[in-house]
Amino acid sequence: MSTVGQRLACARALESVVRDIAREVILPRYLKTARNRKPDGSLFTEADLESQARFIEALPRLLPGPVLGEEMSGEEQAHLWSSGRAGMWCIDPIDGTTNFVNGIPFFAVSIAYLVEQETRFGVVYNPVTDESFYAAKGAGAFLNGVELPLRPAAPRLHDAVAGIDFKRISHHLGDELAVRPPYFSQRNFGSSALEWCFVAAGRLDVYLHGGQMLWDYAAGRLILAEAGGEAAALDGGSLMAGPAIKRGIIAAANPTLFLEWRSWVAAHS
Repeated sequence: MSTVGQRLACARALESVVRDIAREVILPRYLKTARNRKPDGSLFTEADLESQARFIEALPRLLPGPVLGEEMSGEEQAHLWSSGRAGMWCIDPIDGTTNFVNGIPFFAVSIAYLVEQETRFGVVYNPVTDESFYAAKGAGAFLNGVELPLRPAAPRLHDAVAGIDFKRISHHLGDELAVRPPYFSQRNFGSSALEWCFVAAGRLDVYLHGGQMLWDYAAGRLILAEAGGEAAALDGGSLMAGPAIKRGIIAAANPTLFLEWRSWVAAHS
């Protein structure tokens, strides 16, 4: 089997594990679980905790390494990040917990495998729609086996559909986007991991988010890159600087559109 074939086989094996745990643990609790709040005010449910526990058990059987999960303490995450350079898992058991709790069918499991703190494999799976986005570094990105992107990106920013999270960007930039939008239309769905994949698929053309954590984009960033897209931190820093750092994100479905989008944002920030 070729190196590319081996990578894709590994990504598909990961996809199978993600599907199984999502169907066994997460879907049965959809519309049936209570919300709880973390000290920072964000939501979690018993489905988050149980699915994370199942992934911690299952993932090292695929590839060796510790599992860094969103539902862990900051101290534990920092230790795993520094000790797992040779290989580690980064997971968000339910990205879009508010949607999950409220019955909005737009949430996902996001799983990434990192070596030297760069993603080698990634899967983002929405168990309600049964859409599985996955990628292996250097081997392409896929949605349920169909290569991404599904459609070409808008030819210019003026024609683009944008994914924008207004609540996490500056008031000035938000005002500029609201009053003088450079794109055709705007959407916000409430699951960062899926929004990355929507750019990769061509469902969104450009993307802007003011604050994401490592587990929000560790898988989606690779899926977008393998689909031919481009992304960067808004402040120019490294997206893979560690689990404790919240980053603003700018992305687009292809490099040409990315340059136009980034130039507009820089000029209006």
